Amino acid sequence: MTRELDRLDRRILAHLQREGRLSMTELAERVGLSPTPCTERVRRLEREGVITGYHARLNPGAVGQAMLVFVELKMAIKSDEVFNQVKAQIGHVPHVLECHLVSGDFDFLVKARIAEMSQYRRLLGEILLKLPGATESRSYVVMEEIKETLVLPVEG
Repeated sequence: MTRELDRLDRRILAHLQREGRLSMTELAERVGLSPTPCTERVRRLEREGVITGYHARLNPGAVGQAMLVFVELKMAIKSDEVFNQVKAQIGHVPHVLECHLVSGDFDFLVKARIAEMSQYRRLLGEILLKLPGATESRSYVVMEEIKETLVLPVEG
């Protein structure tokens, strides 16, 4: 179980979210700790699952995935079995970045990155609409990305 985050934990998290490659010495200096206690805090935050990983953030256009689409999917049957089947199948689709079970008129909201419209047509027709019980979809192709971040507000 994760304990309550104190002011120093939150400052560490704020810095690491923005610059995950900071050395422990630099991070410690920024949050006002010596390196050893700072390192111990970071390791504890990792063990407790507060920090879930580190990654390089890529420019989608540079790797041929400039088109961003959102797809709402409606399922004919709403059951745990169907939802689990969708979860299992969608996890293997590389262009799908996120998939959320949502409330409202549709059941799933899917976020995908692709190269071009023909690839989207394949993604929708051959993969998403063949999920168990998929009956309807609504697509949104993003014309301009205004804001996208993974940084969570942690200080306060």
